[in-house]
Amino acid sequence: MKRISLLLSRGGLLLAAVGLAFSPTFSTRAADGGAAPSLKLFAEGFTAPTAMVPLPDGRFILADQVGKAFVIGADGTVLPDLFLDVTGKLTKLNAGFDERGLLGIALHPKYADNGRVYVHYSAPKNDSTPADWDHRSRLSEFTADVKGAKADPASERVLMEWDQPFFNHNGGDLCFGPDGHLYIAAGDGGRADDTQKRYKPEIGNGQNTETYLGKILRIDVDKRADGKPYAVPSDNPFVKGGGLPEIYAYGLRNPWRISFDRGGRRQLFAADIGQTLYEEVSIIEKGGNYGWFIKEGFIDFNPGKARTPKETDTKVGFKGEPLLGPVITYKNVNAFPRDPEAHGLSITGGYVYRGKALPALQGQYVFADWKGHIARPGGVLLVSGPTADGTVPWPVKPLALSNSPDGRLKGLVTSFGEGNDGELYVLVNEKGGMEGPAGETGKVYKLVP
Repeated sequence: MKRISLLLSRGGLLLAAVGLAFSPTFSTRAADGGAAPSLKLFAEGFTAPTAMVPLPDGRFILADQVGKAFVIGADGTVLPDLFLDVTGKLTKLNAGFDERGLLGIALHPKYADNGRVYVHYSAPKNDSTPADWDHRSRLSEFTADVKGAKADPASERVLMEWDQPFFNHNGGDLCFGPDGHLYIAAGDGGRADDTQKRYKPEIGNGQNTETYLGKILRIDVDKRADGKPYAVPSDNPFVKGGGLPEIYAYGLRNPWRISFDRGGRRQLFAADIGQTLYEEVSIIEKGGNYGWFIKEGFIDFNPGKARTPKETDTKVGFKGEPLLGPVITYKNVNAFPRDPEAHGLSITGGYVYRGKALPALQGQYVFADWKGHIARPGGVLLVSGPTADGTVPWPVKPLALSNSPDGRLKGLVTSFGEGNDGELYVLVNEKGGMEGPAGETGKVYKLVP
């Protein structure tokens, strides 16, 4: 789901090749001196995988953009019966490039007891949607047969909906935090510059705290209050005014994949797709303003002249609040085609590695660029971690793979998954270009020694 200017962006869905180049300045070799990690094919036969979450028994649920959620065994076998099918509930997807569809899935922390699952998908417009707008984002709860791993489609309970002006920049990822609350990634609504179809033209959707667009939202799905099918946590930053109470953080462009670190300080990482100059990852704090459209990375963004940053260095938002910068940023190849630090054009967020199979990656944030370099299409796996002196941004290096000597893998990186054991999975799709979601070239790889 990237940018619709220049290369349309991706939002994370069509695809073609995962690339990785060895970096001698970052060791990807095991602590015992073993070889660099590999990607091992785990499951295949999907269209455009967007999310994968583990079941308590070690199986997985994989969300596919076209509206289907599959059950994958712990051995990678794809079960014949779907977990859930919302294809009939989706807005009609484009035959060409599209960022809508089934975009996120999360299991309740007590799923083993209550069978509750949450999905985020693109629904058709309704009578309240502005005539020239595109669709609605819908967050729903379903109840599943835990043992049989099958959700009841008739159990749908719609929790939230909001209008989307364009087909891109939808965000869509879901995850539960250590506090038991559900976190929702919402894009700024689409197109370039955050200048079109704004609720408040002078400040854009990302900076406007009266819209869900361009935000991280947080709700309590275990309670109901104020006539809503959920409650708002009492410590959300705008519960007493100044913005919509569901907003947890704002100033984001298109957060494509969010995740909590299962270790350390349990921080929330959000990869935010830039427009032209920089891709970025931020650690999300309650009430934080992450700058878009005032900032792109660490520079002042210049609407209408995206390749030419403003010479100013704005420190505060429209309310006088501090603007928070990313901890990771890298150059976009659209603006820096020959720069070795330009790793691609559309970031895909991942996870802080907390598994045991790859000790050299322990505590490192493993993520990707969806497409990689324009001249050599194919996503690239990346890795970054805190500096010794605590400075930002953290250094970014390609993650070398022992079975990818040319630095590329056939498939664009759409998303990541994390097992109950902290091991990581890479979701790709081999159907590239600007074609719509179709075919069965989507695959899941496991990162292994």
